[in-house]
Amino acid sequence: MIRIDIRRHAPRTTGHAAASLLLALALVLAPATALADDPPAEKAEEAKEHAEEAKAAGQEKAAEAKEKSAKKAKSKEKAKKASAKQEAAKASAKGETVSQDAKAAAGTMPVKPDVEPQHVQVQHILIAFAGSGTRATRSKDEAKKLAYEILERARKGEDFDALVRQHTDDSPPGIYGMSGIGVPPAPGEYARNGMVPAFGNVGFAISPGNIGMADWDAQASPYGWHIIKRLK
Repeated sequence: MIRIDIRRHAPRTTGHAAASLLLALALVLAPATALADDPPAEKAEEAKEHAEEAKAAGQEKAAEAKEKSAKKAKSKEKAKKASAKQEAAKASAKGETVSQDAKAAAGTMPVKPDVEPQHVQVQHILIAFAGSGTRATRSKDEAKKLAYEILERARKGEDFDALVRQHTDDSPPGIYGMSGIGVPPAPGEYARNGMVPAFGNVGFAISPGNIGMADWDAQASPYGWHIIKRLK
């Protein structure tokens, strides 16, 4: 029979177990130790950088969205105006009534010419008042009120010739041709600087079809208010 003295092997077995336990603890604690190696200040700075990057990205997206929205609104407005012009043209060709918006879009509102013309032809309605050198008997306040009422009606599309015949304190049809300053007048025209200043100032500042107003002024428009439509 072989006898084994377990007293000689016991310490060695205990030593192996202890070594294994230490190795296991080292493996468990290693990730925690590694994490602890990163200083808190660096983590905070990294988090701040990420937050700033996210904020910048958000601001950029918001700006892009705003720009896209503005372009869309501008495109819609342009399409609306184009549609109104088409409506006015079609209705006019058919002799139908045109809406107020369509009339305005069709060109009654003042639009400055790209290049100031050398010759213009205009038609006007003079609304005078007592003491202005005409036969008018209305007060100055009444004249101003009436002039702006007629201007609004004309821009809504009422027949301008009819308004001239009904309201002007000048002689109907109230059509005048003018040449620009320094431009020789054509037959039947007047020199611009030979007319009331405000009359030419408005006539040369609007495009054909537009309707403008020359307000009363003691020097520039002494006879009263002129509602002026440029014919050509």
